Amino acid sequence: MIVAAATASVLAACGPACAQSLPDGTAAFAIHDYAAAVRKIPSLAARGNAEAQALLGFMYEHGRGVAQDYVAAAYWYRCAAEQGYPTAQYLLGLLYDKGHGVPRSDMLAYTWLNLAAGNARQPRLREYYLRIRDAVASKLSAGQIAEAQWLGYNFLPKVQP
Repeated sequence: MIVAAATASVLAACGPACAQSLPDGTAAFAIHDYAAAVRKIPSLAARGNAEAQALLGFMYEHGRGVAQDYVAAAYWYRCAAEQGYPTAQYLLGLLYDKGHGVPRSDMLAYTWLNLAAGNARQPRLREYYLRIRDAVASKLSAGQIAEAQWLGYNFLPKVQP
């Protein structure tokens, strides 16, 4: 529950005060109007908007405005994560850590969490992502950590047309 609350605050950090500056769907999400958000966000996500993809993944993960579906959540998080969107990388890492919608993999969890930390723009978020990554690292051998770091080092974000 704490992770869900932290995740929601990370995704909607700007809140209602700046919701007007966001695209329609993300503004609706920021003010917790999931019925309106679900009408707008999927089209933005389908057009390759990484923020909308992460928000849609969150909506599927937590059943906000849509039926809860971890596989769909993982799909949308991956779409955004592969573009280098750090919040989606973090959330995808958590799914791998728990095995929700994807096969459980501590190594892939570490890889995505490490990428999220490296791409985080805010120092506070970076520190948080690093703490979660380090907790996952405690489950890995030195060789597995090295392999996960290699995967992250060789990661190239996909550019949307």
